[in-house]
Amino acid sequence: QVQLVESGGGSVQPGGSLRLSCKASGFSLNFYSMAWFRQAPGKEREGVSCISARAGKVWYVDSVKGRFTGSRADDENTVFLEMNKLKPEDTAVYYCAEAQCSDSDYPSWNPRTWGQGIQVTVSS
Repeated sequence: QVQLVESGGGSVQPGGSLRLSCKASGFSLNFYSMAWFRQAPGKEREGVSCISARAGKVWYVDSVKGRFTGSRADDENTVFLEMNKLKPEDTAVYYCAEAQCSDSDYPSWNPRTWGQGIQVTVSS
């Protein structure tokens, strides 16, 4: 059974950091691009970052550039999103997904298999 499970969310003050993890089971991440999305209350889900297979390239939306870093550990079948200098507007449910990472797919990235999502709250 193909499954993606996010972890590492929580509550943090503005300026703080969190590291999200997304562990895959039922398939090997080695050959797949993976993306992170988020959905804030009352807003549509949006792409945040996308990392190509074998981490050849990472894409970011403008709102997180310089603050978020995507990475992957294929030997652990896991991808990560390091989030620094967090802002209240980063508050959302974050999802990982198997997706298509490319310049032409930016920033929708055509997600397919989704994780269940994890809450990130940035508040003082």
